[in-house]
Amino acid sequence: MILTVQGKPAYAYTGGKPFDTSLPSAVFIHGAEHDHSVWALQSRYFAHHGFGVLAVDLPGHCRSSGPALTTITAMADWHAALLDAAGVQRAFVAGHSMGSLIALDFAGRYPQRATHLALLATAMPMAVSDALLDAALHREPDAIGMVNQWSHSTLAAKPSCPGPGFWLHGMNQRLMERVAARGEPQLFHTDFTACNTYADGLTRAAQVRCATRLIVGRRDAMTPPRAAKALADALAQTGAPVDTVTLEAGHSLMTEQPDATLDALFSFASRPPREAR
Repeated sequence: MILTVQGKPAYAYTGGKPFDTSLPSAVFIHGAEHDHSVWALQSRYFAHHGFGVLAVDLPGHCRSSGPALTTITAMADWHAALLDAAGVQRAFVAGHSMGSLIALDFAGRYPQRATHLALLATAMPMAVSDALLDAALHREPDAIGMVNQWSHSTLAAKPSCPGPGFWLHGMNQRLMERVAARGEPQLFHTDFTACNTYADGLTRAAQVRCATRLIVGRRDAMTPPRAAKALADALAQTGAPVDTVTLEAGHSLMTEQPDATLDALFSFASRPPREAR
């Protein structure tokens, strides 16, 4: 589905079903140097079980026109404009890694528009090392290799995850290489810098009014569970429901534990939303 967002074409995968504004809406936001396809299983299930789905490509990532946005705040504003373009007032919003910061900022600054908030593989702050920032700027293939190695907790997919013969490392490596090839120069560095410089997370958490679920990987080397504790504590202070689901996975939750991730998302999104305030 192509929408015009802030005057430019933007792509959102609708899960194999026509987008229907009469259904509850679900928005899925990918992380750095990724695209909508990281949500393939989860977004498709939602679309075939009662939701209108928008799994986006962020600006400058694959099928959405660039340039890439350089701050988390700008990306959150882009998502508000995306909902406007799609004719949606309120939505369940899920974000992975960098996408979790975008989802958080969106739900904090547009509290009336988020029915539920799911933050996967999140951290606050989401600091990026100088060595990785330098590699992303000057040696992007090296940065992709480093992140791909750190994103997985095992060397190979479990027999049923997502299926015999799948190689999660290779699949993720090729996806990041494809996003880099189709995007502008130093796209990985642009994404990482947005994460590294974002300092408003705890402030935005205090402004969230919907229920929030954090989904973390016990073996996540990129955003370990302890890095989400301050964020969880800040969300709990709002009085809105908040809980944490811990999965036996690394940073790539949606591919290492696709069914468990889906269960954690769908059971949460299916709860009646709080009234907008």
